[in-house]
Amino acid sequence: MNNSQGKIGFYGCPKKEVTGEIRQRFPECEWVDLDIDYGKPDSGIMPRAYCKIIRNIIDNAFSLKENMRIIVASVGADKCEGGRYASYILQKMGFDVVESKNDDILSCQNPEKVDVPISTSSIPLVEKVEKIMDTVLIDSTETFMQVKPTHGFWGVPPNDFNLLRLFPDSTHVYGWTRTVEASRPADIDLECFVVPDIPTVFYTQSFCAKSQLAKHLADKYGGLYIDADGKIGMGIQARIEAFLELNI
Repeated sequence: MNNSQGKIGFYGCPKKEVTGEIRQRFPECEWVDLDIDYGKPDSGIMPRAYCKIIRNIIDNAFSLKENMRIIVASVGADKCEGGRYASYILQKMGFDVVESKNDDILSCQNPEKVDVPISTSSIPLVEKVEKIMDTVLIDSTETFMQVKPTHGFWGVPPNDFNLLRLFPDSTHVYGWTRTVEASRPADIDLECFVVPDIPTVFYTQSFCAKSQLAKHLADKYGGLYIDADGKIGMGIQARIEAFLELNI
């Protein structure tokens, strides 16, 4: 795409009503997920000891500032306070930011009944998470073969997707990523739902507030609690591999 047409940055899971309106205003623009680590230079704005995903948002935005038409920012309970603060900083530093909240979505009464065919499919875990995050902008029309879970992955998309490659294809997705597929990113009951008898890795980025949920749920269900910043190291990889192999 011609860079002169500009880019629309977004992060989190903004409402489709908001993204649809922006798409109508700027039909020629390319959408860029600012949560993803594209290897952009450190803007120097965020502290180093901070969530890598929020750091990605700021660093990506400033790296693309010349071509950035607008940023669609998730700032409610569906993201985090870091997302709200990032929006404030970006606005104060000259970006045109449209904020989105999903706070009006009530928790579902039967989280186990929510239709999430990607989360429960037989495709590799990396593809599951990628396809789920693609639904933030465009609803999926694919049909997926379902699989009985042997393991679970709970949490947000990691900064380093190599972490997901450690899991078998029979892994089901839980946590915030599952709520995104269900278009219920602020639903805490759905976010905390897991199948109790499935060995599950509860993952968060380091310095993320979701760590308290991950630790609580890991203790409750006998899962493995993991937090990681940036690229995963051999130690974390070994812990996950051992947990998965011991719980076949």
